Amino acid sequence: MGMRKTAIFLASGFVGWMLCFATMGFGMATMSLDNALIVHAIAAPFIFGAVSSVYFTRFGYTAPFATATIFVGVVITMDFFVVALLINRSLAMFASPIGTWVPFGLIFTSTYVMGRNHSRRSVGIETSASYEKRLA
Repeated sequence: MGMRKTAIFLASGFVGWMLCFATMGFGMATMSLDNALIVHAIAAPFIFGAVSSVYFTRFGYTAPFATATIFVGVVITMDFFVVALLINRSLAMFASPIGTWVPFGLIFTSTYVMGRNHSRRSVGIETSASYEKRLA
């Protein structure tokens, strides 16, 4: 994969992380930490479902499993370096299943499912188009 494709791929994961980060920031400013974590855990798969839908529709440089793995890798990396080390100055957040591990799993799942869904649609569209060409 070239530099441009890699940059688009990583930027997509970063956009998803930023939206989740903003969700947590807004949640912590307006509600208890427990409620903010629950809202974040609910929002994360929807956020990454939307981000991955755009990625697979417009670019789709990688397979669903690879995309889900790298998107979660981007989230874990940013959470580790930015949130845990720079903001919290503690790794305690990684002890919270609802704060980290549940959203990580849901992000992976929603990205993978969206990728598989787009892959099936692409194959179906291509098959229909090639079928129509054969009929013409």
